Amino acid sequence: MKYHHISSIFCGALLAFSTSCSDFLDVTPRNKIPGDAVLSDPNGVKAFLANLYYQAPIEDHVYFPREGFNARGNTGFLSLAQYGMEAIHSEWPNWNEYKNDWWEKGYKLNRSINILIQSIPTLNMADKEKQVLAGEAAFLRAYTYFALAKRYGGVPLILDNQDFTNDFEMLKVPRSTEKETWDLVLSECDRAIELLPEEHANGDESKRRATKWAAYALKSRAALHAASVAKYWNNAPLSGEAVSLKFVGMEASQAAAYYKACIDASMALISSGRFSLYKATPANPAEAIKNYQEMFVDPSIASSEAILIKGYAQVGNDLSHDLDGWNGPNQTGEGFPHRGRTNPILEMVDLYESYDNPGHASPVVTTADGQVSSAEGYKEGVAYRHFDSPDEIFKNKDARFFASIIYPNATWKNQTIVINGGIVKPDGSLIDSRTSFEHEGITYFTYGKEQPNQYSGFDGSADMTRTGFLMRKFLNENMRFTTWLQSTTDYMDMRYAEVLLKFAEAVVESGYTQENAVSLATKAINDIRFRAGHTVAITLNLENVLRERTVELAFENKNFWDLIRRRTFHTTFKNKIKEALVPLIDLRGNKPQYIYVRKNVAGSNSQNFPEKDYYRHIPNVAGNGVVQNPQQ
Repeated sequence: MKYHHISSIFCGALLAFSTSCSDFLDVTPRNKIPGDAVLSDPNGVKAFLANLYYQAPIEDHVYFPREGFNARGNTGFLSLAQYGMEAIHSEWPNWNEYKNDWWEKGYKLNRSINILIQSIPTLNMADKEKQVLAGEAAFLRAYTYFALAKRYGGVPLILDNQDFTNDFEMLKVPRSTEKETWDLVLSECDRAIELLPEEHANGDESKRRATKWAAYALKSRAALHAASVAKYWNNAPLSGEAVSLKFVGMEASQAAAYYKACIDASMALISSGRFSLYKATPANPAEAIKNYQEMFVDPSIASSEAILIKGYAQVGNDLSHDLDGWNGPNQTGEGFPHRGRTNPILEMVDLYESYDNPGHASPVVTTADGQVSSAEGYKEGVAYRHFDSPDEIFKNKDARFFASIIYPNATWKNQTIVINGGIVKPDGSLIDSRTSFEHEGITYFTYGKEQPNQYSGFDGSADMTRTGFLMRKFLNENMRFTTWLQSTTDYMDMRYAEVLLKFAEAVVESGYTQENAVSLATKAINDIRFRAGHTVAITLNLENVLRERTVELAFENKNFWDLIRRRTFHTTFKNKIKEALVPLIDLRGNKPQYIYVRKNVAGSNSQNFPEKDYYRHIPNVAGNGVVQNPQQ
């Protein structure tokens, strides 16, 4: 395999200085120091390395497709969940702009990694420290090219720094094939695995700096992505020069090797005995809800499950974020100016199992005939199921539903969350605009309460859910805030449950049967389910694995890329309108009760995904000389 090289200048670097050497994923660049001073002493090396971690393409709490990585403040909190089949944005339900192409920033990070690699032999430190530093550089290079490959396919592989020249034509580097690019990612993971320790000398660093185990986890993630692209390329084949030159696309025959790489890397983590699911055997679903929720509010407590954490440590600056402010219910806004933006969609809610019917998705049934109705909204002649309380319809749902999603009548911060979409009058007609209705001496309000600060849904304003649901996962119920940048919730970028799910998917997709793989993969998905309070094992098949992956990793920025790598985006989003579940107070019976209707999200238009968007547009091809990706 041939890799290309390009020269670059190191004029200066944004550096992150930490109060302790364990904060490599908790810091942000603050100072500029000339390049010749940066790598001349151990503290400069640590600062330089911290800056590289800061720039790493981790899609965490401050990643927004519109703004890029490490975006904070008034970004509108557009997450990848709102682009895929998990949620919509309450203010912009039709938003589909994806601006974060990351080409230039990706190669800027790559340049800095190359500078570090080039400098390691000359550093004044022990050989063992140099080895660890080289391992971290390899891990960061693998992560960088993984982020480039999943956006662009094959890219220029720039692995050395050469002397700068004014002959810019000599500096242009052609694209490598998509396969060569994925192979580089895996080979850099292998180098990181070889060089990195199992844990760092300071134990606190081992979840916040790359270790051998983080490199295995990254390898399994990248290998599964590559395998899926190869296997499913023909589901959305493209054409043009980039395709004919193999800069995008791979052959189905190449999938097996990548699935095997995913299986081997995952097995290394599984067989190590170092990792397990956090609180894997709850006594009951209520305990499972508590355990699952607390793991994401404070990942540091889940040391057996966490493999790599990006940390946040200090309110009011770039070591914090606004996850809680942008996403909490309107009723508990506490003065923060924007609320309730991430609204889980009904299609996501439907995937969560019921304990009464293990091994199957449990769509919400709203009608007395027991059938899952279409998203047609309220119809006078339909016999609906009636409930005394709005939350009864969710009885026996998977614990992860209750831990991840705020639903009508849920309790949050000691308040009952009021989500109501209308009033069915005694004559059967519907009121769904802001008003009130008197019935038997009682005043009923369309949205459940009179004043906007007393409810959290459906009036059409930006702070209210449009789907009937709000995101709960990651949010800190004990946190209070009145201004920007108050959240310090850490983000688990890599965790053991994802490893188990990748392993199971690779085994199913490849048909691999050696090394007791089928039994281990079956155990893997059931262990995850048992942690969620299930007691009945299910069989290993692709439908079960993908459902488990979706609900277990909900809102963790995986679903969007699953639609990309498996080439299902264009079929899932074919004139697609996302759906809502709307509770109504029904006054037709002997006593007021609640009914639910399934309907399209108010204000949403049908959405489509052009097949060319499986690969991003490459900027400035006239200047960098690379072949553009397919544009139609």
